[in-house]
Amino acid sequence: MNLLLNTPPLDVYEHMALDETLVKLRPGAVSLRFFNWREGAAITYGYAQFYQEVLRGIPAEFNGEMTRRPTGGGIVFHTDDLTFSVIFEHTGRTADIYKKMHTLICAELSKRGEERLSLGNSVSKEKYQPSCGQEASACFINPVENDVLFDKEKKILGGALRRFGTTFLYQGSLQLPGARQNPLYKQAIICAVRSFLALDLKPTALDGQTLQTARLLASSCYRTPFWKEKF
Repeated sequence: MNLLLNTPPLDVYEHMALDETLVKLRPGAVSLRFFNWREGAAITYGYAQFYQEVLRGIPAEFNGEMTRRPTGGGIVFHTDDLTFSVIFEHTGRTADIYKKMHTLICAELSKRGEERLSLGNSVSKEKYQPSCGQEASACFINPVENDVLFDKEKKILGGALRRFGTTFLYQGSLQLPGARQNPLYKQAIICAVRSFLALDLKPTALDGQTLQTARLLASSCYRTPFWKEKF
């Protein structure tokens, strides 16, 4: 089935675990999910980033929860962003998928009144690295090619992709003021994902068994120092 999944409020560990669980329990299934966050700021960082470098890139006053993503990219601060994930089957190149999805989202946001948006141009390969000069790359400070930018400078949408066989997991963050509370932004992403997949999406509540499996994975993996300090 092709699902627009709704979940109860989850913490950062459960969100990361749920995306991995959905990929592994539902091979071939398609889903779009907007993260329903519990209160409080959180941070995620890319799978390949070095933990000690990540710590140096986080303000001393931050006291929220943080964990490593199953996808790549840099440090992302989740405060008022609209966070979402898409799981889908595809045989194309990762770079082409990233460009097409962001092109569609950019167009849908523009239709809803967000002006002066564009895709980032080619940048140096160093920008793609999880570590830059022994500092962890910060996702929204270092835009990469085909991120969505405002005024060709400020990054407002970025994402990370990981391939599991022919199944892709995309995790994205839209960082505009009041993004989580603005229904127009969700509509834009839903329309873009439908166009990207050429499929409709059926609104569905997450079943309890899948949620329980994800919570067990959160406890056994995403909350643990073994995972968070993996590199």
